[in-house]
Amino acid sequence: MRLKKSLFGLVMTGASLLAMAPAHALDIKLGHVLAPNHSWGVAADGFAQEVKERTDGRINFVTYPSGQLGNEKTMLEGLQIGSQGAAIIGSGSLQPIDAKFGIVELPYTWANVQQAYNAYDGELGEKLAELADKRNLVIVSWWENGFRHMTNNRGPINTPADMTGLKTRVTPDKMRLDTFTALGANPAPLAFGELYSALQQKVFDAQENPLSIIYTSSFFDVQQYASLTGHVWGPASLIISKPVWKKISDEDKAIILEAAATWRDKQREMVQEGEQEYVRLLEEKGMKVNTVDPAPFMEAVQPVWAEYEKVFGQDLMDTLQQYRQEN
Repeated sequence: MRLKKSLFGLVMTGASLLAMAPAHALDIKLGHVLAPNHSWGVAADGFAQEVKERTDGRINFVTYPSGQLGNEKTMLEGLQIGSQGAAIIGSGSLQPIDAKFGIVELPYTWANVQQAYNAYDGELGEKLAELADKRNLVIVSWWENGFRHMTNNRGPINTPADMTGLKTRVTPDKMRLDTFTALGANPAPLAFGELYSALQQKVFDAQENPLSIIYTSSFFDVQQYASLTGHVWGPASLIISKPVWKKISDEDKAIILEAAATWRDKQREMVQEGEQEYVRLLEEKGMKVNTVDPAPFMEAVQPVWAEYEKVFGQDLMDTLQQYRQEN
């Protein structure tokens, strides 16, 4: 009799839990290639938790950091066909779906981060989001990758001449390759997940990334010098697959957009607050860090601007220049 009562109790408890669960819960895999302690990872977890709470569990983003769902190319393909729900993608990686996304990679575009924030939260971001929408991608907010800097094992980089012949890993897009070729380096693409071992095995002399990635990826173990070139400020895109987005109610879409904006701002704050701290931490780990006068680098990359203006078109370039004029 007691056994029957116990079984009955378990059944009733299970039924109660089922009754409490949302009727149409939607689990969405949210992937990115960076470490869980990077600002992308911290903000992604916060975003997922806020959405889950505010939708009473109807929308459940499950985060997969460190490239668990594949590299950015693989994830983008999954987003386009709906086999993956969401991702944080370095926006330069969107170039294969439309060459106009290369505009985010133009070297030495922004004098400060506020110019960039205004552009991507404004008309430039809207126009790029329209391009993504045509490829089955919904950009729900623009996060930050930050200013990119050089690390290497040959010596401090103070002028483009110091980069002559330097075998440098760059992101696998033509804009970045052309930029580093213009600076005199010997660039080659490689997936991010393979970068640490490639540096360790001395396949490359150098690489370029934001300080946050340099630190959280422990590149200080395999690189001696960090030079604050600040050659590109890169946005990141929080993207939801359009087939998945269509499954979400208007009410929950509004919650997602609000949460995405909240965690965009928090993620950006993490990046900005961390810049000087990361310099200190990298020096603490034994890296030699030097500041750089950007003027000769800006001059060296002018041919890249001239070449790509025709790729991006007058409309996008005019929009970009509008925000560059702001103080």
